Amino acid sequence: MRIRIVDAFTDRPFAGNPAGVLLLDDVFPDDDWLQNVAMEVNHAETAFAHRLPEGGEADWALRWFTPVAEVAMCGHATLATAHVLHTTGAHEGPVRFATRSGVLSAHPAEDGSITLDFPTAPLRPVEIPAGVAEALGAQPVAVFDTGPNVGDLLVELADEKTVLGLTPDLKSLCAYSARGIIATALADDASRGYDFVSRCFFPNVGIDEDPVTGSAHTALAPHWSARLGRDDLTGLQASRRTGLVRTGLRGDRTLLTGRAVTVIEGELRA
Repeated sequence: MRIRIVDAFTDRPFAGNPAGVLLLDDVFPDDDWLQNVAMEVNHAETAFAHRLPEGGEADWALRWFTPVAEVAMCGHATLATAHVLHTTGAHEGPVRFATRSGVLSAHPAEDGSITLDFPTAPLRPVEIPAGVAEALGAQPVAVFDTGPNVGDLLVELADEKTVLGLTPDLKSLCAYSARGIIATALADDASRGYDFVSRCFFPNVGIDEDPVTGSAHTALAPHWSARLGRDDLTGLQASRRTGLVRTGLRGDRTLLTGRAVTVIEGELRA
């Protein structure tokens, strides 16, 4: 079968977040095989999808695996999968995915961008956990639980410079959430084209720092929209590769818009 590596939330190769994408002929193989393929691909996530019968609530079934675990929701690998479906002609127009997080949809636009429709994370403020400032290397301004789909601790920091300068103790971060930490701050200068910055550290699922995280923006969108009084924002995930995510808060749904580029296509022989 064909396997592709797609850079998501970017319009150029070698930026954004790379994801493996495999379109399967039939039902999902056993979990061990899926996990072994994801370990071999060794990107933040590998997406596996197969077509569903016509007339149902979804068009394709979709699952995501990191090199060490299956995850409940992944934005960039969903964007990558939608990109492959549209660029190969496997699916035309909006596509609905049946996932562990419910039905998620992707809508292509004429300009080449794709908008994902994801559930908004239910943010809940929590006390600053003991030791998290030392593990992260910065004092939090506020901390939020992001709910079961995202599974992270959202940590607001003082400013953009603090987020960019983080060098966390990744082993210590494992104690604070199911997946990891989303560190964020308001942009220093919105004229640069983004409203807030973030970095995401997910040591519990084998990802030291994720380049660009769509699912995290389902928590970042309601947080910063409430602060800024606007439903439509742009976030910069300030990893080494970097990427931009346009967010649109629509009540209990969050729209995530970005582009994707296929950089590798080959044959899986295993």
